[in-house]
Parts: sequence; C-alpha cells; structure tokens
Amino acid sequence: MQRALQAYGEVLRLVRRLPKDTRPYYAKYARENFVNYREVDANDDTALKELLSRTYTHSLWVLNKYSVDEGAAEKLKVICGA
Repeated sequence: MQRALQAYGEVLRLVRRLPKDTRPYYAKYARENFVNYREVDANDDTALKELLSRTYTHSLWVLNKYSVDEGAAEKLKVICGA
C-alpha cells in the first residue's frame, strides 16, 4: 500500500507541471482512480504491479500530450518499478 500512496503523491506532483487550466481535471481523475482501486489486495503482487504499471504508462501519455518532459516522471518510474 505504501508504494501506491507514493505513486499517488508523485502523480499529483506531476499534475502541477501541466497547464494551469488542466490541473483540476487531472488531479480529480487521479483521486477518483486512487479511490476506485483502493480495494486491490495489497498482498496480490500481480494486481498491484499491473496497477502501478498502468499508472506510469498513463502518466507518460498525459505528460506527452501537454509536451512536458518525460524526465519529470523519473521518480514515478522508480516507484512503479517500470
């Protein structure tokens, strides 16, 4: 669960790099996803690994969409094990 919380915090930090008018949308989107997936069994390594992988992949997609350097997600990459 600790890695999931770290990933969520890092995603919110990355949201701050997005254009100002898009930040509320992506912050809300991240929160909703975190809440929706909080029921994932912390002992199910496969499910957690898949979820963290999707977190990283989607974050890169959003950063690329707004031309933010992917290097900004380096810490998220480490947290997610990507």
